[in-house]
Amino acid sequence: MRKYFDEIRQIAGNVVTVNATGVGYDELAVIQSKYGESLAQVIRLSGQQVSVQVFAGSQGVSNTDRVRFLQRPMQVPFSEDLLGRVLDGSGRPRDGRSEVTGKMIEIGTPAANPVRRRMPDQMVHTGIPMIDVFNSLVESQKLPIFSVAGEPYNELLARIGLQADAEVIILGGMGLRHDDYLNFRQAFEGGGVLGRAIMFIHTAADPVVECLMIPDLCLAVGEQFALQGKRVLVLLTDMTAFADALKEISIIMEQIPSNRGYPGDLYTQMARRYEKAIDFDGAGSMTILACVTMPGDDVTHPVPDNTGYITEGQFYLRGGRIEPFGSLSRLKQQVNGKTRDDHRAIMDACIQLYALCRESREKRDMGFEMSDWDRKLLRYGTLFEQRIMDLSVNIHLFDALDRCWEILGECFEPAETGIRRSIIEQHWPKQDGKPEPEPQPAQAEA
Repeated sequence: MRKYFDEIRQIAGNVVTVNATGVGYDELAVIQSKYGESLAQVIRLSGQQVSVQVFAGSQGVSNTDRVRFLQRPMQVPFSEDLLGRVLDGSGRPRDGRSEVTGKMIEIGTPAANPVRRRMPDQMVHTGIPMIDVFNSLVESQKLPIFSVAGEPYNELLARIGLQADAEVIILGGMGLRHDDYLNFRQAFEGGGVLGRAIMFIHTAADPVVECLMIPDLCLAVGEQFALQGKRVLVLLTDMTAFADALKEISIIMEQIPSNRGYPGDLYTQMARRYEKAIDFDGAGSMTILACVTMPGDDVTHPVPDNTGYITEGQFYLRGGRIEPFGSLSRLKQQVNGKTRDDHRAIMDACIQLYALCRESREKRDMGFEMSDWDRKLLRYGTLFEQRIMDLSVNIHLFDALDRCWEILGECFEPAETGIRRSIIEQHWPKQDGKPEPEPQPAQAEA
């Protein structure tokens, strides 16, 4: 027997408050009005007062309407038919095709028991040297890309989706402009990966409540594919839009605001999503790469600040490049010792020399006299930016390592690199028509 509640007490924005009993948090509800039925979700319980947020907006809802609770949380159909599909924040088709059918799974479930997790030890190759060489992405890792408006962070995510060695790519777009959504779709179609990709898209014109559902939809589906033994890569953009949606709802709910008006549970809400990254023992894995835009390029803003405490490092995207200083993958040591024997040596030497190049550039800009060593560093910095840091560079890890050796060989003597002699003897590039230079004792060991 269906039970209806008709004592609607308040309608504020997309939130409707009704007197009801026997209702659970996150439970779905249907509001019946003269314009039809609207789906909603419970977001607050206070005695007999139940607040629900309406997915399609509260326009047309009146205090004479009836509310029926479905006794279950939000669910999404799961099957192989999801691959190649584009859906919205409510799980409805956005690609003009039929509804997806399959086993219904709940979204927003707790993260897996740590006992079922295995230590991350597999690298995710992306074809981007500044990631693969210097801050390797690891399966089951959760990493944000800190950026600002105007930087090509969506293009970077799309490229990683095209090139990463993952079996399933899941894109969660939050607050996207329509042309950004189309760019993602065209990139995946043109790159031939749409057949193994799933896109959950919320645009700026869609109801704000659907923005909150995007990460949960992506992670619920990704977790099921991971349990089937697949390597899943989840791409989320933009988590700041997700946090702003939380902020908007909390203001409507008249909650006491925290830092810069964001809700006090912002950390918990974000951690619930990021902690879903996992490498299942005996099954597959789910890796999360999320974009976080920083208003005013302020890393102390609540969204990037809280994100940094949850995730395992971060990438900084500035000037169209991934910055080597500040960018960090805390799990890279788990994998870069298994790739090639010179990986760690090159990683350390190139960054140290680039830091010295930055100092030489400051000296040059201040009018100081340049030494031969400074000129070598300046040349090295230019070549390193052009051949390695530029995001248009698309090469395999081993080719990127070889290219780093070539740059070092063009700019320095072996002893000036600070790399161990045994590594130099094996990998120092040969000069065309000339014998290899005799390695001298290294100045410092990397």
